[in-house]
This record gives sequence, structure tokens and C-alpha cells, in this order.
Amino acid sequence: MSEVIFDSKGQLQQIESGLLEGEQIIAVYDAIGAGTGFLGLTNRRVIVQDKSFVGKRVAITSIPYSKVSSVSVVSNKSWAGEFFSTGTIAITVGTHIYEVEFRGTEKTHHAHNVILHYAS
Repeated sequence: MSEVIFDSKGQLQQIESGLLEGEQIIAVYDAIGAGTGFLGLTNRRVIVQDKSFVGKRVAITSIPYSKVSSVSVVSNKSWAGEFFSTGTIAITVGTHIYEVEFRGTEKTHHAHNVILHYAS
């Protein structure tokens, strides 16, 4: 098993505490923007922490790869054609779209590729 990629030890520990038998963590990326705390990737599912609920409530949503109907990389280009230092993925599950924004386009592309690999 390769080494787990993560931004925050606390977020990694949250994912570790909820693993299923035989489940392995691939990466845990800190998210930026409204509501989202982090995105975790395992060999079985995508885990999204959402902090946008009323009353300081937090949801941790597990999305089995088999339920993902599409995954997109959403990016902005500056007028000069250079990419900014953040990127977003959009994960479509049924009629709901989960958008997660990351610091760094490398994380965006890695998350996209892992989800696409396991969802196909």
C-alpha cells in the first residue's frame, strides 16, 4: 500500500475512525470555499465533509463510487490563459452535484482521476 496523501492530520484521523473493514485511504484533501471541510478518497468511496448546515452542524457524506454518474474538473483561466492556483471538482450523484474546491490544481486533478478510476 502506498503512503496516504493528506493536508491535515485531524482530517485524516476523522476518515480513519470511520473506515470499513478492508477499506484503505488514498488521500484526504482540505477544501476551501463555502461549506466544505474536506474530501476523502478511499478504495471504496468518496467522503465529503460539509459544514454549511444551520446551527454549526456538520455532515459527513459517503458516496460509493458506483453511485457517481460523472466527475468534472471546473477551472478558471485568467485573461492571459494561465490557470489560477485553485481548482474545483464537481461530483454528480443522481440529481445532486457536490462541488469541492482545492488549493492547488494538482489536488484537483488527482481527486478527479481517482474518482474516475473507481467509478468507471
